[in-house]
Amino acid sequence: MRRSCAEGENTSLGAGRRLIGSEFVKVLQINSVYGVGSTGKITQALHTALLADGADSIVLYGRGPDADAPGVYRLCRNLYGRANSLLSRLTGLRYGGCNLATGKAFRILSKEQPDVVHLQCINGNFINIYRLISWLKEHQIPTVVTLHAEFMYTANCSHAFDCERWKSGCGRCPRQYAASKSMLFDRTHASFLRMQRAFSGFDTNLRIVSVSPWLMERAKSSPIFADNSHCVILNGIDTEIFRPRRAEDLKELHNVSHKRVIFHATAMFSDEKEDPKGGWYVLRLAEEMPDAVFIVAGKHRLHGSLPANVILLGEIRDQLLLARYYSLADLTVLTSKRETFSLICAESLCCGTPVVGFRAGAPEQISIPQYSRFVPNGDLNALRECIAQMLAIPYDGRQIAQAAQKLYAKETMIHKYKALYQEVLCGEQR
Repeated sequence: MRRSCAEGENTSLGAGRRLIGSEFVKVLQINSVYGVGSTGKITQALHTALLADGADSIVLYGRGPDADAPGVYRLCRNLYGRANSLLSRLTGLRYGGCNLATGKAFRILSKEQPDVVHLQCINGNFINIYRLISWLKEHQIPTVVTLHAEFMYTANCSHAFDCERWKSGCGRCPRQYAASKSMLFDRTHASFLRMQRAFSGFDTNLRIVSVSPWLMERAKSSPIFADNSHCVILNGIDTEIFRPRRAEDLKELHNVSHKRVIFHATAMFSDEKEDPKGGWYVLRLAEEMPDAVFIVAGKHRLHGSLPANVILLGEIRDQLLLARYYSLADLTVLTSKRETFSLICAESLCCGTPVVGFRAGAPEQISIPQYSRFVPNGDLNALRECIAQMLAIPYDGRQIAQAAQKLYAKETMIHKYKALYQEVLCGEQR
């Protein structure tokens, strides 16, 4: 990747580096994990693409499996993260602590002198977010912050749901434990002030990226990011994996060759009614639609018996197998209370399977309207009727996949981030 600034123009970069016209840039990403999970795969895809372009690329990550890749540094061990998580429960400051790993990050940053720092999802108890932001600001390093969840502008909870106290600084939190994981203190206001101070004055060299229009509008409403430059870049997925695939053997395996199949994928499937992922609604749909088969992928935590037409697959780590289950289904159903993007929506559409679900913030905005429908959250009757209507439509899976792959391909995401790196280097405002 090359700078888009005029030839010969100098730009102040971090601890004194200069990037002149034709030189390649150095990008340093920080994320909680590498190569696993949605943000870990995004970080890996960007790193790989930058190296392929001839740019210098560095990744710092906190937890998870060791990564055997050039330019990738692990900041701490899982035990360290768990210890800091416990400490934060005592202090009530969810994004502080982690001083040893944070010091290591500062040493690497000082040594590498990146032209751009890209912060992905950094809430994994591996780095002191308040100190990190302040350090980048003080050293005037052009920085891109991607919001994958809400915690950077709430300064506490990852999902605020219907609470809007973050718009006025939090405090007296009605969901204290969920927001701060603190067993003793409500320090949500103190955390908000620390985050606000860290970002205060970090304007010219900072870009805020949201993974959906819904998330961007929320971020703009927070006092922490109200004065910053914002844009939307949708998460990208590997369309070489997530595309229409043959699944006849899976249909035979589950004896669903002549049945309507509704697929539901989630990190954790629960039958508790208040669970935010909405597994309870999937079970109610199964009871009310006995002629359809509901296939569920994900870990599960159940207290009662299952309807006979529900098949639990457990967690699917094989992405190709997951793509085959999307392709097998007639519909994918989404029942979460809140989502900031919805990888499941994007993956399903790329596999040629339409989507139906509850309105949850981002999914109804990032989906393709011709091939998806959403109803008010929690309205089970409306969801059931919507499913019946969509099952009656003879969708062309190849057509769905072609439209989705243009929108969600990781190459599109990578191209947009490269352009943004050039903008932030040149101090351009969107």
